[in-house]
Amino acid sequence: MVKSQSTQNNTALVTIVSVFFFWGFVAASNDILIPVFKEKLNLLQWQSQMISFAFYVAYTVGSLIYYFISKSSGGDILNRLGYKNGIALGLVISAIGTLLFYPAAETASFPLMISGLFIVGLGFSLQQTAANPLTIMMGDPSKGSQRLSLAGGVNNVGTTIGPLLVSFAIFGTLATGTTSVASIESIKIPYLILGAAFLVFALIFKFSSIPNKISVDEPAEVQENNVSKTDRANALKYPQLVLGMIAIFLYVGVEVSTAGNLSEFMKQEVGMTADRVAPYISLFWASLMIGRWTSSVGAFNLKGGLKTTLNFLMPYIAFGVFLMVNKIANHDLTPFYIYGFVILALIGADIASKGNPARQLFIFSILGIVALGVGMLGSGMVSVYAFISVGLFCSTLWPCIFTLAISGLGKHTNQGSSFLIMMIMGGGFISLLQGVLAEDNLLGIQWSYLVGVACFVYLGYYAWKVNSILKAQGIAFHK
Repeated sequence: MVKSQSTQNNTALVTIVSVFFFWGFVAASNDILIPVFKEKLNLLQWQSQMISFAFYVAYTVGSLIYYFISKSSGGDILNRLGYKNGIALGLVISAIGTLLFYPAAETASFPLMISGLFIVGLGFSLQQTAANPLTIMMGDPSKGSQRLSLAGGVNNVGTTIGPLLVSFAIFGTLATGTTSVASIESIKIPYLILGAAFLVFALIFKFSSIPNKISVDEPAEVQENNVSKTDRANALKYPQLVLGMIAIFLYVGVEVSTAGNLSEFMKQEVGMTADRVAPYISLFWASLMIGRWTSSVGAFNLKGGLKTTLNFLMPYIAFGVFLMVNKIANHDLTPFYIYGFVILALIGADIASKGNPARQLFIFSILGIVALGVGMLGSGMVSVYAFISVGLFCSTLWPCIFTLAISGLGKHTNQGSSFLIMMIMGGGFISLLQGVLAEDNLLGIQWSYLVGVACFVYLGYYAWKVNSILKAQGIAFHK
């Protein structure tokens, strides 16, 4: 998909994936802010979910701005501005958003706080529009989803650390066995530090070796099958993209809503207070890291016993990172050891998928439905761990969907990427929907996870349908 010299630029790839950390840090930290603001400001569950709503809808607004500016100026923004310049600009925009956390914390203002998150999300929108296709196209196209899984693994280092650091800032302690009082005022410091980090990385990207331009050629699969693909007027003329947009909307939705409502579930069903829930939120997001590190093994040209060994070793290395972070945080690790057995299901599913993004999407969607079913039919900590394990089965869905959706788009790849980023708004809408249905006079918190089941059903359908769509265009992932 790109000129061969780009595949050798490992330094550029490392720089690109570093920005994935920030996206994860902020997204997962929102799940700590939700219960705190709900309690301190006496919000309903659906009102507290406005934190997720504001953050994820910003992606849609940012993508729409990108689309209309590109359309009115007669050319794609990133093609003119440049990829690394686009990421740097996105980081500056996000840094501006973090400044609002200071007055928001000082005045305990919910509108100011979600406004700050909205601006941070606007910056992330531009960053993701550039970084995701860059990651996919900087190497062998058939390994694009695995490279994106590798980047996602870096993202989930942020999602694992974020809840713990923000919880420490708010409650003043890392230990969950102590009685702590939440302080909204204290959130300003970590977010101001985060803003400073955004600016530092903006400079790093500006002067990095990341290409400002990429050359998009026909996929190798098309050439191998010798099937001519008719060039279409715009990205929306490709069904794999249109159906993929819905898939991204629902995937982000089930991921965010499962985590965002977990604190309330644990409060109601397990009696766990907000100051003790952070390690469990951290484990949900660490589950995505576990899955993505496992899948990323396929990004390297490994064969035989070494590849098999790493397939089993990588998920437990990632799990070890979670345990180490929580050990440093002085959390009791005893409740988490049992989760090591749940990880075996992920390993089996990853091996069965054989690196094929459509097959992996289908298998993981089925397992997501099973996990939610166990959570709704079970009780106590069994349900908690079942809901947490949804993170394992969401882990590789983003790279799978993204890779499938932009396959064969050619010169429309940037536009298609922007449309996919737009659909991240599903994280806001789906979590808000589940928050509404979680009220006692409707489904209640436990059965509100039926929303997630519906999301996974569509994702399984997309995995099945996109195969025939791509084959008709001469594109096949031979694995």
